[in-house]
Amino acid sequence: MPKLHFNNNTRHADLPLHYGKVPLWLADRMSLLGGAIIENIIIDYGKDTVLEKLSDPFWFQALGCVMGMDWHSSGITTSVMGALKKALNPRFNELGIYIAGGKGKQSMKTPAELTALAERTGLNGTELVKSSRLTAKVDNNAIQDGFQIYLHTFVVSDKGNWAVIQQGLNDSNGMARRYHWNSAQFESYTNEPHTSIYGVNKGEILNLTHSEAMQSKLGMLEIVKENPDKIMKEIQHLMMPAHHDVRTKDINMKRLGSVLALAHEKDLRNFDELLLLKDVGPRTIQSLALVSEVIHGTPTRFTDPARFSFAHGGKDGHPFPVPTTTYDETIQLIQDAIMKTKLGNNDKNTAIKNLSRVSQLLEENFTPHSSVDKLIEHERNESYKYGGRTVFGKATKPIMGASQLSLF
Repeated sequence: MPKLHFNNNTRHADLPLHYGKVPLWLADRMSLLGGAIIENIIIDYGKDTVLEKLSDPFWFQALGCVMGMDWHSSGITTSVMGALKKALNPRFNELGIYIAGGKGKQSMKTPAELTALAERTGLNGTELVKSSRLTAKVDNNAIQDGFQIYLHTFVVSDKGNWAVIQQGLNDSNGMARRYHWNSAQFESYTNEPHTSIYGVNKGEILNLTHSEAMQSKLGMLEIVKENPDKIMKEIQHLMMPAHHDVRTKDINMKRLGSVLALAHEKDLRNFDELLLLKDVGPRTIQSLALVSEVIHGTPTRFTDPARFSFAHGGKDGHPFPVPTTTYDETIQLIQDAIMKTKLGNNDKNTAIKNLSRVSQLLEENFTPHSSVDKLIEHERNESYKYGGRTVFGKATKPIMGASQLSLF
């Protein structure tokens, strides 16, 4: 399990490179759910918290998982940022969050998008464009670690605070590396904005952000001629495995088991805090509880992002097909809660928030009695009941019938 640190200005994640396209039936749902999650965070915690969360690679990975993307692949970055851009940009005047840039040629449009935003809002477009360019230069040029930036997204609030999520490709090993920045947490773009960087040691690399490279930084356009000391200390680094299937070692079963117990055991759902959700089915409660944790969970809750794929599966069928009817119910419940909160009734939003709290209370004394493999088998057998779907087609009823869930 990767080791977490929470005082880093720039963070990164290493991911297996995956190709393919998100099908429309999932892309639309990702945009709706992602937008609802971000809006909920803004309502409860504010816009700066959105930027803080986006700059955490573990939280970002969990967000992609709960939105139904492949739980560990490079495609999470492109699809999640695309979905959020579609959901948030038209509502900038209301929510105060805007996303510029994207993948490939779209990334080159970032300066123009930020300049246009500044012209209609009064933000300092010159500084925003400078920040966009420098963060890309630092991760692409000042640190030459074998990854070439091909995706750059710049997330800015109406207060001018920002986060950057960008991704690089390493042709030699078929891996992608995602870099995260937060404007609130560093003092200089070129003087160790990363607390440090950790990765698989491939020998010496070029790092012009190191404090001992001050003279080299004066000639940044000639950085390839420099050869500073090799690195490094450790940063918040998420290293995803090459295997596509979800395995026991990828999941904290104590945490996941408590969510499943809360969802499927009627006695455990009789908490007063959850009474407003009494008519919600157990499979939707399972998804909703994991979404609730993405919205309200603290950083230490995201050390096993694969766990969040048990909310809505994955488009390639790992760990199981996307349960589209459950997905739609989850979106509707969160949107309803947001709407009622805006009208002064916070009860339903509080009930959803309590799902993560109650599952954590159960977790303290919970002992799981089943394996990840058994749980995945159950979900796949039951998938047809919930509109299960992958890029390969719709789930069908198993010949031998569905297995029975027996985690408790």
